[in-house]
Amino acid sequence: MMGKKVMALLQNATKLNQIIQIHALIIKTSLDGNNFVLAKLLRGLCSTINDLPYARSVFDEIPSPDTFIWNTMIRAYLNSQKPQESMSLFFQMRIQECIPVDSFSFSLVIQASGRLKDPGNGRKLHSQLLKMGFGSDLFVETALVEMYAKFGNIEIARKILDEMGHPDLVPYNVLLAEYVRVGEIKLAHDLFDRMPERDLVSWNTLIHGYASVGDVGAAKKLFDRTSERDLVSWSSMIAAYAKTRQSNEALRLFHEMQLANILPDKVTMVSVLSACGDLGALGMGKMVHEYIERNRIEVDVKLGTSLVDMYAKCGEIDNSMKVFNGMNNKDVFAWSGMIMGLANHGHGELALDHFWKMISEHVKPNDITFIGVLSACSHIGLVDKGWTYFTSMEEVYGVSPKIEHYGCMVDILGRAGRLQDARELIRSMPFAPDAIVWRALLGACRIYKNIEIAEESTVNLLELEPHEDGNYVLLSNIYSQAKEWDKVVNVRRMMKNINIQKVPGSSSIEVDNAVHEFVAGDKSHPDFEKILRMLGEITDRLRHGGYAPLTASVLQNFDDKEKENSLAYHSEKIAIAFGLISTAPGSDIRIVKNLRVCDDCHIAIKLISRIYNRRIIVRDRNRFHHFVNGSCSCKDYW
Repeated sequence: MMGKKVMALLQNATKLNQIIQIHALIIKTSLDGNNFVLAKLLRGLCSTINDLPYARSVFDEIPSPDTFIWNTMIRAYLNSQKPQESMSLFFQMRIQECIPVDSFSFSLVIQASGRLKDPGNGRKLHSQLLKMGFGSDLFVETALVEMYAKFGNIEIARKILDEMGHPDLVPYNVLLAEYVRVGEIKLAHDLFDRMPERDLVSWNTLIHGYASVGDVGAAKKLFDRTSERDLVSWSSMIAAYAKTRQSNEALRLFHEMQLANILPDKVTMVSVLSACGDLGALGMGKMVHEYIERNRIEVDVKLGTSLVDMYAKCGEIDNSMKVFNGMNNKDVFAWSGMIMGLANHGHGELALDHFWKMISEHVKPNDITFIGVLSACSHIGLVDKGWTYFTSMEEVYGVSPKIEHYGCMVDILGRAGRLQDARELIRSMPFAPDAIVWRALLGACRIYKNIEIAEESTVNLLELEPHEDGNYVLLSNIYSQAKEWDKVVNVRRMMKNINIQKVPGSSSIEVDNAVHEFVAGDKSHPDFEKILRMLGEITDRLRHGGYAPLTASVLQNFDDKEKENSLAYHSEKIAIAFGLISTAPGSDIRIVKNLRVCDDCHIAIKLISRIYNRRIIVRDRNRFHHFVNGSCSCKDYW
């Protein structure tokens, strides 16, 4: 009678203090010799409470644990991602007298062997279970499929599956997941097609597989074919769009998910915040943050870092810092995200302060951290400090500089006018420079009008990226500045001969949680007539404010009037005009530009910020520009 009462209490126990009281009752009533009751106690500790140390102490005190109790403990370690403990306990079980292992014992230890990637023990265990007659057990066969797949022996895993008498869906799904894990998507799809039946796990696994290799089209086709979708289906598809920077699609699908009454989790939110950051969609990002707070979704390190990153990319560096400072735990990715955000907003000294705070809290920096640190030095012209951090990477922190770090260092030297030093650094690199490194040097040549090094950079760039329009445009700008018109014509001829099309400048602005995108010369917006009138007003007020268009920066063979018109219709000016007619007076205007802001627009936007008393925040390809009262946060150093 007492045994039944204790079993009922264990069934309903959900807190550790309840389990402790029931354990005391078990000892008091001498039920601590009842393996059935003790097995129930262990399952409560392992599954419901997840207190493995307590469970192990109970297990070690059991005088004669039976096979079921051993299996319970082995399984608990396996489910807690401690396969080595599972393996060790299995071998202890094997040397006990009168404790027979069963097929379930083998299925557990085979899984542990696979997760440990221990083929030596795995093959021995396979041999033992065959001798003991467990080779045709469904659980064992399924575990063997998973184990050999994790060893990389896909053919053996497939052979075991093919030779199974009556496999259910589980071994198919196990092999399908392993194919996806090792990137064998074609084999995964072949297996998917020949499965006798499929469940939601099968569909989700293959959707995730295509998403993980960037084949969003194939993932979406499968997503559209599924008869039912759960949280995993939606999250996988949203993540696929976010990772491939199809951010509008990610947000559209998130909206559909909400209409389907599927509640998002932390994983979904990380992807949605990534899409908001990519688009600079601050309004949507704030709504997502409010949803997280309203629904009390736990903000762990990953979600907190995503919020830090989203606010920084949307131009709200103060909110980014507020989230960061409110995080209880910060890993290297959180610190690196904050350092990078501060650097991109021109707060170089503050970024470096955060680096030293990170070090003082014994968080070891990684390669991403140093990209942020070197970017901070680059944006505010700290050449000597930049070099010190660069050399300390390996010497002090054990982080080997990668090509990205050399690119940052070339950028630091180049922006400071030390073009020869930058050139020598490239020549001394331990690996071949990539296009980013050469483009950093070419960009510096544009600032300092150095044709000789520009031509050397371009030769190397065009070998690496013969069809990248920006390389030709940069060189053409340099020739144009030097008034070497014959060479400008030659560059244009080269572009025409190999059919290079200049990527059009585009700028986006979020108004009322909708993102509006404009391309240079674009007339398709429904409010274009209003935008046109505002552009005319802006042009007039700029002229009265002393603005003179930089017509020399226009590459096309236009007369001066046509060049002025061309500059007036740059995408960022159209987006700002739309912002002025669509937002409240005095409110901030946020623009995201796909290319570097041109010199003419930079001058014009400084004046616009003063004339219209607006703070204008522009995120271009390189950094953030905060235009306030006629000045820019970059101090014209970009």
